[in-house]
Amino acid sequence: MKALHTLMAGAVLLALAAPLALAQDAAPGGKKLYCWNEGGRKVCGDALPAHAVDSARTEISAKSGLATARVDRALTAEERVAAQEAERAARREALAEEARKRRDHAMAESYATEQDLRNSFQERIVLLEETVKASRLGIEGRRQTLLSLLRKAGEAELGNKPVSKVLAASIRNQHDELLHQQESLKQQLLERSTADQDLATALERYHALKSGRAGQG
Repeated sequence: MKALHTLMAGAVLLALAAPLALAQDAAPGGKKLYCWNEGGRKVCGDALPAHAVDSARTEISAKSGLATARVDRALTAEERVAAQEAERAARREALAEEARKRRDHAMAESYATEQDLRNSFQERIVLLEETVKASRLGIEGRRQTLLSLLRKAGEAELGNKPVSKVLAASIRNQHDELLHQQESLKQQLLERSTADQDLATALERYHALKSGRAGQG
């Protein structure tokens, strides 16, 4: 009789366990539990409420009790913009590094000796100095033209005559061109001031490239 009761109890347990096992096997990936922080405390449940969808959470397998995934919280609009900008900056940096490598390779291929490299930079420096000189002459000429036009306008006003539209337009154009040339001169002076440092940097890279190739040979 006791053996019969034991056999019946075992059959009942098997009958109860079978649907549960089938349900777990049928569920894709098995049933999950979710744990997230809410108001400074940890909350867990077998379903993720709508207000917690954007929260950081841990997903746990109900079958094994082990964490299967960790999901970061959704970014705010400001954080998304910052992340996108950081990604663009990293991409620009990568492109700049790639361009530098190509320039270095071209430099090593183009100049057989250090003197060839120095001569090339010297040509650039001479060209920059000539450009600066021409810009200064152009600015001085533009300034004299503007002063002449302003003098004519002043004489007209002193003579109680209106300044013609053509003269007023010429004054504006000359003034705008003068400002443009002055800005261009600033850029040219900046390029000339950095040319010597650029040469020193190029020589350093050139020596490193040549030394690297000699070591490989």
